[in-house]
Amino acid sequence: MLTVQGMNQYYGGSHTVRAVSFEVDDGGCMALLGRNGVGKTTLLKCLMGLLGVRSGKIVFDGVDITKATPYARAALGLGYVPQGREIFPRLSVEENLRLGQASGRGKGIPSYIYEMFPVLKGMLNRRGGDLSGGQQQQLAIGRALVGRPKLLLLDEPTEGIQPSIIKDIERAIRGLAGSGEMSILLVEQYYDFAQSLADQYLVMSRGEIVQRGEGNTMAQDNVKAWIAV
Repeated sequence: MLTVQGMNQYYGGSHTVRAVSFEVDDGGCMALLGRNGVGKTTLLKCLMGLLGVRSGKIVFDGVDITKATPYARAALGLGYVPQGREIFPRLSVEENLRLGQASGRGKGIPSYIYEMFPVLKGMLNRRGGDLSGGQQQQLAIGRALVGRPKLLLLDEPTEGIQPSIIKDIERAIRGLAGSGEMSILLVEQYYDFAQSLADQYLVMSRGEIVQRGEGNTMAQDNVKAWIAV
């Protein structure tokens, strides 16, 4: 599905992503963990084409996308839910969702999005900015799903979200990953959330992948120590 080989990225003279290599298989969920500022969000932005890479290679679904535009990556089936959600506050919920069609991958809003996040169906005419943080997160995920991605990049979906909605998002991600029709790369600092969903995991520190393994071995591998403050 996704192969990253020797990827390096810099902000000015700061080497933010250092020779990162990993693979995301078809189906399932890979969790990318690490403390604040280690390069996790930068890595996702590089995968989506929002930041360029100095060197290395990114192959998605058999296509070299290292120099592809974000639009081209979305058209191939790469979806992205950014940290902070970045919904359009003055557009309605329905308008925000329909923006997901810009990738060109299908028409209309899939009904399963409303089944997954029923609160959205009752708020279609409300402005996105009027929703709570948790509802906006559901909207951001729904918008990405409208584009029918093959691989969904999720950047800290639990950040600033109330526990009840975290459970809803957890159920949604588990259902998507378990369907076998979509892979998920989840960036997260909330250890319990990541552990409950991960089929595989990566740990990042100072721009490098320093540990990796199966999701069911995270406890014995002491992954929690890498994200503890």
